[in-house]
Amino acid sequence: MYTVTNPATGELVEEIENATDEEVSAAIGRVHLGYSSWRRRPVAERAKIVSRAAELFAERADELAAIMTLEMGKRINEGRGEVGIVVDIFNYYADNGPALLADEPLEIRGGAAVIVKQPIGALLGVMPWNFPCYQVARFVAPNLVLGNTILLKHASICPRSAQAIADILHDAGVPEDVYVNTFAASRQVPSILADPRIVGVSLTGSEPAGISVATEAGRNLKKTVLELGGSDPLIVLDSADLDETVQATATARMRNCGQSCNAPKRMIVLADLYDEFVDRIAKHVTDFFQPGDPADPATKLPPLASDAAADEVAGQVRKAVEQGATLRAGGNRITPGAYLEATVLTDVTPEMDAYHEEIFGPVVMVFRAADEGEAVAIANDSPFGLGASVWGTDAERMRRVAEQVEAGMVYLNRAGGSSADLPFGGIKRSGIGRELGPAGIEEFMNKKSIRL
Repeated sequence: MYTVTNPATGELVEEIENATDEEVSAAIGRVHLGYSSWRRRPVAERAKIVSRAAELFAERADELAAIMTLEMGKRINEGRGEVGIVVDIFNYYADNGPALLADEPLEIRGGAAVIVKQPIGALLGVMPWNFPCYQVARFVAPNLVLGNTILLKHASICPRSAQAIADILHDAGVPEDVYVNTFAASRQVPSILADPRIVGVSLTGSEPAGISVATEAGRNLKKTVLELGGSDPLIVLDSADLDETVQATATARMRNCGQSCNAPKRMIVLADLYDEFVDRIAKHVTDFFQPGDPADPATKLPPLASDAAADEVAGQVRKAVEQGATLRAGGNRITPGAYLEATVLTDVTPEMDAYHEEIFGPVVMVFRAADEGEAVAIANDSPFGLGASVWGTDAERMRRVAEQVEAGMVYLNRAGGSSADLPFGGIKRSGIGRELGPAGIEEFMNKKSIRL
């Protein structure tokens, strides 16, 4: 079932039956048929509809934020901020899509050619719960402008977000058969991918989910974009104001209660700053010990998305300590509700599970590095490669370190984040492909070569 459970209280609010196999097949048929007409609509018309969707997202920001707070515990102000990014994404592709889809002349030996940029068909989107609107936007906005159609399967704890998004898109003018929300079960995803009417899939989620979807997509020769987990390193080379650096990095880690794929999860600090950095960040996160109602703007510690999520993170912390890590702050599970104190761990070594895992919650791991070279080595000693950040006062030095870090995105003096015009994605086990920016509209595109 799709369920709405308030993670702050554990109250079951609503249950929705999964779609039947027949209903899922009918939904596939709708987006398949919708593609034939949507792709022929002029790009300017599609962009205008996407622009109208941006306006409606802005108008309904409070409603969407309240839904996210109820479904997965997001702080209400963070929910409003998420909708702001969604508006930026829809506006970016509405404004820039026509130019990004313009024919591209190509000089070739013995003549000339043109690259014509066209859609490829009906796509499946499998979306996560941690950013219920943003994750959908970065997949949907560029593909609607491009001319693809979309069958959207949202996370099972976010049915109200899923329906609210569908309502906005349809109210903006997206035809009912161009964007179809389905309450399909996870077990039905393989059969959706096996259906020849679906030509590609985009998934944002966990590493196991990505492996499952990639296996089925590969078996059926479907184009795939995956944005999976991350254990992003944050390297502190030096600091002109350590208090400011600690506050900025800790705040970035605690955003969305630590449930962000590209949050700075591993803080790697050069030896001369390490002890002071650890002391200050341990004191800073004590602000995140007192749980509160995520609907209250004053709340600093919201719940995680579910009791299961809170139990999993608490278990990872407990196991790290059992294996020899040092608990510098927090670590306590708080009930009722899916709460966990913000946590600081040090002395995590490669022999421990936590060293190689993604901890998807309000947990900071701090590592000591003797020098710049060791900091890069620790940063790259991970199965993940989503994002990273480098902090310091020397721009040339930060750039040099950034180029050595194995990640899809590196920020200087800024921890993570997202921008509509900047490509987002990772390497290694963090995924395949890019979203947002110019690259985001190209993943499910037929770049057709026409020799003139």
